[in-house]
Amino acid sequence: MSDAESGKQTESLGERRAQIIIAGAALGAVLGLISSYLYTRAAEENGNVEAGAPGSVSTGQLLAVLLAILGLVRQIAELGKPKKDDKDGKK
Repeated sequence: MSDAESGKQTESLGERRAQIIIAGAALGAVLGLISSYLYTRAAEENGNVEAGAPGSVSTGQLLAVLLAILGLVRQIAELGKPKKDDKDGKK
């Protein structure tokens, strides 16, 4: 492989990496907005709107959400790894 080809591949990988990071940030922002909207809507429907703030969230509920998020992040990270052939131990 020549130096020119190697340079082009490096640029291409850098550009692709930047595009993936930007797309992930945008998707995360959209999911965060949707989640916060749904949370506030549910809190308003189930709480006393005149009283102000919705009821507090328990530590157990927060822990369950955190573990679900960590599981999702782990699954996303696994998408980037090559598939393994378990029978022969080959990649």
